[in-house]
Amino acid sequence: MSRDDLSGLEEILKDLNAAEGLAYLSNQYGSKARFSSALGVEDQIITHFIGKQSLSIEIFTLDTGRLFQESYDLLALTRTRYKVPVKIYYPQTTAVEKLVEEKGPNSFYESVENRKECCFIRKVEPLKRALAGAEIWVTGIRADQSGNRGQMPLLEWDEQHKVIKYNPLLNWTWEESLQFVEQHKVPVNTLHKKGYPSIGCAPCTRAIVPGEDFRAGRWSWESSAKECGLHETKKKVVN
Repeated sequence: MSRDDLSGLEEILKDLNAAEGLAYLSNQYGSKARFSSALGVEDQIITHFIGKQSLSIEIFTLDTGRLFQESYDLLALTRTRYKVPVKIYYPQTTAVEKLVEEKGPNSFYESVENRKECCFIRKVEPLKRALAGAEIWVTGIRADQSGNRGQMPLLEWDEQHKVIKYNPLLNWTWEESLQFVEQHKVPVNTLHKKGYPSIGCAPCTRAIVPGEDFRAGRWSWESSAKECGLHETKKKVVN
């Protein structure tokens, strides 16, 4: 897979809805198309499409070791509901041990740099292993999740991982996502009903109040771009 494949694939996928696009990628790339699920509402919708169509797209998730129990409960329920395997990637034990030994268990509260270091160890490095050998990376990104994500296209070349990244729900709204979940009885995290629209690690996520930004509950002590490093935006893309 190379950047040169992007234009032709974009021409095909732009006229397909999310379910159709995923089915096409499954037929063309099999398990070399991989879906990174963070178990959010959007991710559960994509898992629903993959499970209901018996697609060969590989589903994986990153277990940082600091997730909510509700997230583990949802993972178990999802595997049972859709009868699909979900591969789990963990951070390297030695890296976590070194971080905690040198900086303590809560260093991410001390600075943006420390938080990004923790995210790198627990998310970014495991993602690199998860995408090794992949040709397509499917995500649950929606444009209205944040200003940063609003700049992302439906399809883009990810230079860091040398894959084409596909965001099939990019133009879905939060309301549309919730309606789909309700209509199709898609299992979602119980924390959503408690004011958590975006859910990550337990120490780094809080509920939001009406009027706050969708991702305000993520790293709420920061005034950063609210990203962990998994989804970079400084890429040359095809529009």
